[in-house]
Amino acid sequence: MSKTNIKQVAPLRYGVIFKKAFCDVEIFNSFVHDILGIDFHCEIVETEKEFDTIIGNVKPRFDLYAEDKKKRIIVDIQHRRDHDHYDRFLHYHCAALLEQIKNSYDYRPNLAVYTIVVLTSGDKHKSPLSVIDFDPKNWRGEPLGEIPHKIVYLCPKYLNDDTPTLYREWLQVIDDSLDGEIDESQYDRPEIQKIVHRIEKDDISPEERYWMIEEYNDEKAKREMREQAIKEGMAKGIEKGIEQGIEKGIEKGIEQGIEKGIEQGIEQGMAKGIEKGIEQGIEKGIEQGIEKGMEKGLMQGRIEIAKKLISLGLDTAAIEQATGLNAEEIQQLKN
Repeated sequence: MSKTNIKQVAPLRYGVIFKKAFCDVEIFNSFVHDILGIDFHCEIVETEKEFDTIIGNVKPRFDLYAEDKKKRIIVDIQHRRDHDHYDRFLHYHCAALLEQIKNSYDYRPNLAVYTIVVLTSGDKHKSPLSVIDFDPKNWRGEPLGEIPHKIVYLCPKYLNDDTPTLYREWLQVIDDSLDGEIDESQYDRPEIQKIVHRIEKDDISPEERYWMIEEYNDEKAKREMREQAIKEGMAKGIEKGIEQGIEKGIEKGIEQGIEKGIEQGIEQGMAKGIEKGIEQGIEKGIEQGIEKGMEKGLMQGRIEIAKKLISLGLDTAAIEQATGLNAEEIQQLKN
């Protein structure tokens, strides 16, 4: 690659540089034709366009704006990623529609409105091209051809082999410029080469450099604010998480403590019960043993007395009366 083909350029991520390149009528008309697929011929391209009529609570300002006899074209450039850029540029687009309606007798605007949004930092959907098409479709998905208005979102960062040829060089030159260098030999179209020449660093005026720095500092400040907000949010989240974790832990600890306490209480209660049962069993056994022993001893004494009386020759009736034994028990002793 010859170094003579490498051009030092101001990146097209900066609004002031993008407007410098694309406000050229020839470049603008060609860009619109390739991206939207329509014939468009304007004689002037306005920058920082605002309408006198205020639509809603927010007054939109368009980076690039042009009209011909039938169409109104808006081109916006954005480098910073915002969560609401689809909605924001839809709002701008609708403002350019509503501004044309002067009474309630006819809601059809005189000029079709087309918006092209260039997102140089990319987008979460990672598509080089996305379209909002306002034309109603029938149940088979076929357009009715009633409403021509359209919004096209371009993300040069995601240029790939499937990107339509007509879009490719436009997206490529935008993306190539972001590192401050462009290989001019990669581009054949005169409009693209014209862009490269218009954004060469040597051709950037002091005023344009000033606005580049302002835009850079503004983006940096907003980025730092977002990062700080994220840090604070994370810190708050961690703090809240710890609090909730402690509460949850205490709650869980109490539950487990109660369960464990019940379990241990049952175990200890059973052990105590068994121990107490053994003690009471021993006491009861001793008590019953004594009773039975006394009964046994008393009976044995009666038997011994009966035997003595039998040996003395007393009759059964006398022995019964003396010992309390019955006749059968005495007879067994005689045998």
